[in-house]
Amino acid sequence: MSVSSSIRTRHCRESGLTLVELIVTVFILSILASAAIPVARFEYKREKERELRRDLWMMRDAIDRYKDAADLGAFQTKVDSDGYPPDLDTLVKGVEVQGKKLKFLRRIPVDPMTGKADWGLRSMQDDSDSTSWGGQNVFDVYSKSDGTALDGTKYKDW
Repeated sequence: MSVSSSIRTRHCRESGLTLVELIVTVFILSILASAAIPVARFEYKREKERELRRDLWMMRDAIDRYKDAADLGAFQTKVDSDGYPPDLDTLVKGVEVQGKKLKFLRRIPVDPMTGKADWGLRSMQDDSDSTSWGGQNVFDVYSKSDGTALDGTKYKDW
């Protein structure tokens, strides 16, 4: 056996990965992946909660702006409405003010927790923790989700 053939044989044996090395590599990667999955789920839920807070704030702000405009006499409201909108659609469709349409909300957002644009409503006459809407006006909105937030509170209590 010549020196060049012995170097070539040794080089061929060292050129690939052994089965043990592959198994160890796959094992390490699976441990890393199993640690990353809960973090990804946590971040996904946190983002949904941010979206819910933003949507609730946006709708409550629109209700407040409607109430402020009604209190200033910019448009007529029903006597028993206390100046609050009759429904969420009114915030989107708007009201006539001196020949112009005054809109308070671009669209009714989709509840990120339920995936529907169906929100719980409370009127001024309802209890603060009521889950049934009296129908007189829209004083507050809440999520209809029964889920629990990362901080331990219920989404419907936000």
